[in-house]
Amino acid sequence: MSSWRSMVVRIGERCLEYGNGNHMDPEAHIETCCGILWRELDQFGDDVLLLLMQCAEELPHKSPFYATLVGLLNLEDEDFGRKVVEETHAKLQDYLDTENCNKLRILMRFLTVLMCSNVILPGALIEVFETLLSSAATTVDEEGGNPAWQARADFYIFCILASLPWGGLELLERVPEELDRIMAGIEAYLSIRKHIVEPAYFAFDTNEQREDNTDVGLDFLEDLWKRIQSLSDNGWKIDSVPRPHLAFEARLVTGKSYDFGPVTCPEQPVPPSTISDVTAGRQRQEAELKYPQRIRRLQLFPLSKTEEMSIRSSSSWIFPYHVCGNFLIYFSRKECPVYMVGLPVSFRYEYLMAETIFTQLFLLPRPPFKIIYYTVVIIDLCKALPGAFPAVVAGAVRALFDKVGELDMECRTRFVHWFAHHLSNFQFIWPWNEWTHVLDLPKWSPQRVFAQEVLEKEVRLSYWDKIKESLETSPELGELLPPKGGICFKYSGESQGEQYEAELAFSAELSSMVKEKKLAREIYPWVEEKIILVHGHKVAIEVVVQTLLHIGSKSFTHLVTVLERYGYVLSKLASDESNQILVISEVAKLWQNSAQMTAIAIDRMMGYRIISNIAIVSWVFSPANIEQFHTSDRLWEVLRNAVSKTYNRISDLRKGVASAEKSVQNAIESFTKVQADLESAEALAEEVDTEELQSEATNKVKRLKAQAEKLKEEESSAQESLEAKDALLSRALQENEALLFVLYKNFTDVLMKHLLDDLIDKPIDGPGPDQGDSMTVDKEPSAMDADDDDERRNQRFAKSNGLHAEEQEWCRVTLGQIRALTRQYAAEIWPHIEKLDAEVFTGDVHPSIVRAVYDGLRRPFSQFEGDSLMEKI
Repeated sequence: MSSWRSMVVRIGERCLEYGNGNHMDPEAHIETCCGILWRELDQFGDDVLLLLMQCAEELPHKSPFYATLVGLLNLEDEDFGRKVVEETHAKLQDYLDTENCNKLRILMRFLTVLMCSNVILPGALIEVFETLLSSAATTVDEEGGNPAWQARADFYIFCILASLPWGGLELLERVPEELDRIMAGIEAYLSIRKHIVEPAYFAFDTNEQREDNTDVGLDFLEDLWKRIQSLSDNGWKIDSVPRPHLAFEARLVTGKSYDFGPVTCPEQPVPPSTISDVTAGRQRQEAELKYPQRIRRLQLFPLSKTEEMSIRSSSSWIFPYHVCGNFLIYFSRKECPVYMVGLPVSFRYEYLMAETIFTQLFLLPRPPFKIIYYTVVIIDLCKALPGAFPAVVAGAVRALFDKVGELDMECRTRFVHWFAHHLSNFQFIWPWNEWTHVLDLPKWSPQRVFAQEVLEKEVRLSYWDKIKESLETSPELGELLPPKGGICFKYSGESQGEQYEAELAFSAELSSMVKEKKLAREIYPWVEEKIILVHGHKVAIEVVVQTLLHIGSKSFTHLVTVLERYGYVLSKLASDESNQILVISEVAKLWQNSAQMTAIAIDRMMGYRIISNIAIVSWVFSPANIEQFHTSDRLWEVLRNAVSKTYNRISDLRKGVASAEKSVQNAIESFTKVQADLESAEALAEEVDTEELQSEATNKVKRLKAQAEKLKEEESSAQESLEAKDALLSRALQENEALLFVLYKNFTDVLMKHLLDDLIDKPIDGPGPDQGDSMTVDKEPSAMDADDDDERRNQRFAKSNGLHAEEQEWCRVTLGQIRALTRQYAAEIWPHIEKLDAEVFTGDVHPSIVRAVYDGLRRPFSQFEGDSLMEKI
């Protein structure tokens, strides 16, 4: 990187390019960089423009520096300033047309700071705001708009509000009436839009008041508007937004300001021809995918730690836009911690930084990046700030652990995976003695289950003895570790009778055949003749599955090799759903000491089409498993893997179909072009009058005919490939529809049984129906009677709302899982919702179940009256 490029990128940082001093002087940085760039404009003007625009978009936390730089360069070269404005306009229009949300938001901020540096007119910025505001108001209008796309309208308003902290003061000074008009327009918009609060998309299932007295009933846009109003009342004074242009204000006001020109928002999506709950819901889902909502920061720490008294009301809430909106999106994991450590703010922000990172980690339905990205960022921050950030992270873990019972089920899973991975990078050191109290809690207690799952994931990342050693300060927690043993091979114990001896002999013979590398098609006839015909299909499945997986238990590679070589035998045995369930059961028995290998083996078998996703769902919801739903994540991991693999396959097939369609289109275009050239050549061949030209024309015609024939064959081949991929996709979509039906039917059946059994009001004490009028004799209560009264009172307390405490947790977990799966795959569920409504979510289904599904789909819940179970528990 040349010196001037490096200086542009590193402006505002402590670095070698600017002397690497302990004191950073932004004014000196800008002056130095401006002087160098001015000398380079004549030779590298276009390169300077390109780099400045790239930096403004990819280093948005430094956009005020780049805008000031543009303003100073505009004083010397007005043509350069005009080009920056034109390029910004072109990009902004492009991002509006392509619905690129993050880029649009960042460029709106850059446009605002360009106004602060006197590069564009304040009225031009107001015009852009009004364009977005007008489009938003039209969208939510019940008569002339399409309220299902409120997500887009909200995002436009969000872009305006998020830009105001960077330029509100300048707008107030230069165009106060226009600024008041924008604020009034936003207030009017908020009065006509639909209020949106979606508990299913909150990380915590709680209705508690926040410590900062923020109304948790406000949605993200209303909350932001409230803070912007507070900022406006404070005269737009904010400490956490850098304002380098103020140091050059006397010079910048002498520069030329440019009109920005009009921008246009995309056309309103056409409302559905038949307006219904389902059609509106589908459009809303599409809008939410393109214009995701912004959320407020999780409050994990007391306000005394996250916000200084002097900035509590004005600056700290801007911080998430620095972090979530910028670093965690635009930087690689190596650059992200470096920039986060050196933010240009005047207060300590370690606690805010941790809250912001965890806010994005727990973003629902999914975070922008995989969990491992946030893990690495947090690890690097702990290394960069060893004296501060590790303690902050530990405090966040403790705060989350205290409220883990209120944490959304998907967020619980992320919390477990992140924490185990985090500890694996710090030698698994943690003060476990703080959590020894979980041993006194029931096995289904959320805190106990969390500690148990973290230890299980740690064993996956290391080995059992190492994790046992890490518990030396609290060895009693070893009770929560998974069993140390490996596989539980059925045919390695003592004799258990003639049947066992026969199965043992079959297992030994099968092992010998595998060692001799017999082919699968040679083994299956032996299985059929020796085992199935004599002992039945069930015994054959037990012998074959146990033996083959025992052979493949040495490593993951061994397992894959066995499934590849002998998958045919397993597929023949698992010929229908009931037999596939038996296969899965044997896998679970063999690997009962390892949740990881159970999940891997079942996942691989599904990948090789030995078992189906429907069989996996049926096994998960078998009577032997459902009582474990609230005590372990083992079964939910298997279910999540099966559903995820199903939708990943559909996604891959869609990409394949799109690629095949493109290939067909390209082949058609190429053939059409060659065909036109051929016709032109044939016409030319008829017109030539010399033998030499005739020969050239004839050769060209032959060449073009050969090329046309080849392209026609390629087109036919591409068309056949497209038809084949279309057929595979159609089949996959049909399987998906069947999977959804089975999945929700099983969820509904098991939940209905528990809910109906426990919601029936049963008298805990008092006379029975045939004893109400009987005579009683008053007597002095004995000590035993007093104990009985206490026991009955405890029973009444435990049965509050008709549920035992354990049943409450079982229902909470199961309803949380159905909501999490619905939320994760809402886009795939919406096309089938009418069939699910007709066949699964009928009138006799408990409202709590329907509520969980509807919440996951962001679908209004108005068909049922009364409080749901989720609200009660």
